[in-house]
Amino acid sequence: MATVVFAPDSFKGSATAAAVAEALADGWASVRPADRVVRVPMADGGEGTLDAFEAAVPGSHRHPVRVTGPDGAEREAGWLALPDGSAVVELAEASGIAAMPALAPFDAQTVGFGQAIAAALDAGATRLLLGIGGSASTDGGAGMLTALGARLLDGSGSVVSPGNRGLAAVERVELAGLRPLPPGGAHILSDVTSPLLGADGAAAVFGPQKGARDEDVAILESGLARFVKAVQEAGVDIDPATPGAGAAGGTGYGLLVWGALAAPGASAVGDALRLPSVLASADVVVTGEGRYDSQSAAGKVPEYVAGLATAAGIPALLAAGSIAAEPSRFAAAESLSELAGGSAAAIAEPLRWAHAAGAALARTFTAAP
Repeated sequence: MATVVFAPDSFKGSATAAAVAEALADGWASVRPADRVVRVPMADGGEGTLDAFEAAVPGSHRHPVRVTGPDGAEREAGWLALPDGSAVVELAEASGIAAMPALAPFDAQTVGFGQAIAAALDAGATRLLLGIGGSASTDGGAGMLTALGARLLDGSGSVVSPGNRGLAAVERVELAGLRPLPPGGAHILSDVTSPLLGADGAAAVFGPQKGARDEDVAILESGLARFVKAVQEAGVDIDPATPGAGAAGGTGYGLLVWGALAAPGASAVGDALRLPSVLASADVVVTGEGRYDSQSAAGKVPEYVAGLATAAGIPALLAAGSIAAEPSRFAAAESLSELAGGSAAAIAEPLRWAHAAGAALARTFTAAP
């Protein structure tokens, strides 16, 4: 009998990490029913971060909150209270791209994320864990900052409009009204190390994913640069080249302006869920994500879990919706798309094929010396 840990990320837009972990474990058990299975659904700061913490931390409690969505319409979001007084807030839930009825690269904004943070502070949160993946906007976190008390003004002293569109008119940023950080600080959970500006920055790399055309990128970049200049003139000199400043359309930069600290998303979540200690008593770990590609090594869940497995002296196995890069750190790997005969079939029934992947990996482990 072996102890098997299932620690996948969500298959974004397709299945939650908890559901994937369950399907993989069930598939494994169909081949090796005597094994002890442990489910630790993971996240890297993006979609599913709240779910991962809620599933893994006994005594956590989700609080609903009404916020301004990324399109300006009111929507239901939430934040998670942990027993130690920490609060987990997920940008994807309050201001995520999945909430957009249509992509709007200049007008999408992060006000709702700031409102959810404010709600956690109002409830007495002593520390913030802020997952910032899955954003809809390229507003540099300006909307989030305004919800926390900042003011962005144009040349006539009027408040600018939300989104990157408003950044084009910013002449002055007032930060004196910003709410203070909680006693334990605010910690940014993200797997993105991009700077705010430049060829590797928020507008150039992620703007097209949020609906920007080629000709829009330079305009988005100009708005972000104007925002940086106004923030610097307000007396806060955060280098826009800081790794992670470009995360979530520049929300990483806005959080750094507030005083938050950056942390690799997967490792911060893994530490909070005590995954290293869980793996210390395991025989094998199964991880995964929707698409395993060349970007996966940059702090995403599978590579983080593989590193922990190496440290624990156990094999790591991979199940991914698709595999577009050599999974060299894994003892075995299964692609749901290959098992299903195509990506469309895998996306249509991700849990069916995750079950099949779990069974296939169990057979591989059975055959291993």
